[in-house]
Amino acid sequence: MQIVTLITDFGQTDYYCALLKGTILNLSSDIQIVDVSNDIDTHDIRQAAYFLSAVCKKFPQGTIHIVAVNNYYDPDFEIILFEYKGHYFIGPNNGVFSLAFDSVDEDAIYKILVDDGKADLFNIIAHGVSLISQQMTITEVGPPLNNYVKKIDIQPVVTSEEIRATIIHIDKFENVIINVHREFFEYIQKGRLFEIFFKYYDPVREISNTYADVAVGEVVCLFNSANYLEIAINLGKAASQLHLMKDETIQIKFLDS
Repeated sequence: MQIVTLITDFGQTDYYCALLKGTILNLSSDIQIVDVSNDIDTHDIRQAAYFLSAVCKKFPQGTIHIVAVNNYYDPDFEIILFEYKGHYFIGPNNGVFSLAFDSVDEDAIYKILVDDGKADLFNIIAHGVSLISQQMTITEVGPPLNNYVKKIDIQPVVTSEEIRATIIHIDKFENVIINVHREFFEYIQKGRLFEIFFKYYDPVREISNTYADVAVGEVVCLFNSANYLEIAINLGKAASQLHLMKDETIQIKFLDS
């Protein structure tokens, strides 16, 4: 059975997500659809890319990952298909995939084409899924892409003594995710002590393994399941309790021993 994942900004109150699923199943019945999230903030390709990079590697080889966020970015929008590390990816050519992956073979990206009468978003995506699920090659979906759109993500500002990072996501539990990956943090840290500052609160001086490493109601910093630095409160809501918002700056200062 072909596994298909969905990341969309369609939400839960309208019929758009069901329309996409129905169109896919109408062409490919032997499909298992897994909703990663349909609640991506409207048009937020950076958030979509974070979700995609966090989960895709956990699915079996051959999985088709659909990203349908900021779909109508251009009057002549393009839906593309490519293979990356044994997985297939379908979505708009709006930069979302460049934010998720840094080494896509741009010569092996194809534009999905359908008959003019069926050239809406849902039919285009479903057509791509149908071809891959029937074991056809990606070269059969349409012509090679002429121009792969790339976007530059917000990167931490780094000096020898600090990282000035950015809040990129606040999850359902109001945990605050920062654009600092574990490998990046450890590379800059070089074993030094550190202080993580946010707002006017006392800094956090250690990375925990679990939320329960601190008392209930206390602030905790840890690397989440996607290996990004996270500020949380044990059994609390860090974003609202600490007055933290998306796109705010977090300072990590390293101390000389």
